Amino acid sequence: MGGVHPSENKLSCAKPIEALPLPDVVTIPLAQHIGAPAVAKVAKGDRVLTGQLIAEAGSFMSANIHSPISGTVTAVDMAVNGQGLRQMMITIKREGDDWAEGIDRSDALVKVCPFSAQEIIAKIKDAGIVGMGGATFPTHVKLSVPPGKKAECVIINGVECEPYLTSDHRTMLEHGEELVVGVTILMKAVGVGKAYIGIENNKPDAIALLTEKAKAYSHIEIVPLQVKYPQGGEKQLIAAVTGREVPAPPALPINVGAVVQNVGTVFAIYEAVMKNKPLFERVITVTGKEVQNPSNLLARIGTPMNQLIEECGGLPENTGKVIGGGPMMGKALMNLDVPVCKGSSGLLLMSEKESRRAEPQPCIRCAKCVSACPMGLEPYLLATASALRNWELAEENDITSCIECGSCQFTCPSTRPMLDNIRMGKTTVMALIRARNAK
Repeated sequence: MGGVHPSENKLSCAKPIEALPLPDVVTIPLAQHIGAPAVAKVAKGDRVLTGQLIAEAGSFMSANIHSPISGTVTAVDMAVNGQGLRQMMITIKREGDDWAEGIDRSDALVKVCPFSAQEIIAKIKDAGIVGMGGATFPTHVKLSVPPGKKAECVIINGVECEPYLTSDHRTMLEHGEELVVGVTILMKAVGVGKAYIGIENNKPDAIALLTEKAKAYSHIEIVPLQVKYPQGGEKQLIAAVTGREVPAPPALPINVGAVVQNVGTVFAIYEAVMKNKPLFERVITVTGKEVQNPSNLLARIGTPMNQLIEECGGLPENTGKVIGGGPMMGKALMNLDVPVCKGSSGLLLMSEKESRRAEPQPCIRCAKCVSACPMGLEPYLLATASALRNWELAEENDITSCIECGSCQFTCPSTRPMLDNIRMGKTTVMALIRARNAK
């Protein structure tokens, strides 16, 4: 149901992952996950090692943060993030590259997981792993199945339907063995006997490779999927793989027996459980039609975005907008000094011509946005209610079910800023619901 077909523009799909040179200085936000910000465990002047815990989860719905480099803490203070808002960050100046004790830095594949389900989840929590497809939901929380619920399968999201982005594609091609082992670890953690890896048909090389790797694991099935955006949305992926529909919020995938994880997250889980390596680096796609050398870079968390851009040939003169993420769900960055975070899947440089919005026109009641909405909502109504600040109408029409995919705005012939208004309305309505429930 719903969905659109934007141009794929996978300019960097054939580019192998390259390790970015270590940054001289990193700035690490304490809130780079859903839930409570982490609490700093270091102070100005402290010496830290790569992989050392520097901020502790602030609650169950939170995540640990580890140092991505070795060096000296120069600040624990407020700094500006990508959206121009101030938040607490830790700044570290690099000195050498000394790693914390116990991290296995070898490339040797470890297949047999000796840990219990509880030990696996504890190691994932300690490593600070969150959803790396962009949602940044703390992974240990998602794997802690609530009482009264039962997981029946694990679904791995290898769709990467967002235009331009290729970091997941390259991870599947270059770390296929680790991924299938990571899937078995996840299955053990949630106690299921079946796993699916969903991959869109526009990645035949990844489908072929993982099909071959999975032959040794009868409980892992590779599922080729139709190319459609947003096929990688959690609810859309579950429906495509299992045929089951996840009810409206507050229902979750576990309500239909599914636990969903992104391939980048699965690789991080493998490294955390089998290599004792915390999450302090990730693969990020740097791309755009005017970019000299579109690439997939392995970057340390906290690396300034401008270093990634320089590595790919520098900022084109006609750049009109720099987006963190892809063109559909990404958000424009206020400046290029902002850091790579755990949820940073891409950096898209758009020219002035590409990024210039057309003047919005009156709605012509064509209902294309309704047909395109993968959640079965009425985007024109939600956008109008939000613009008029009619929060009650927005809530009554399930604005909280919106996944902010942008399909409505993409398909609108009147180029109306529906997603902008809906995002504002959804944020407000969710805040009102939280306040109401707290009374």
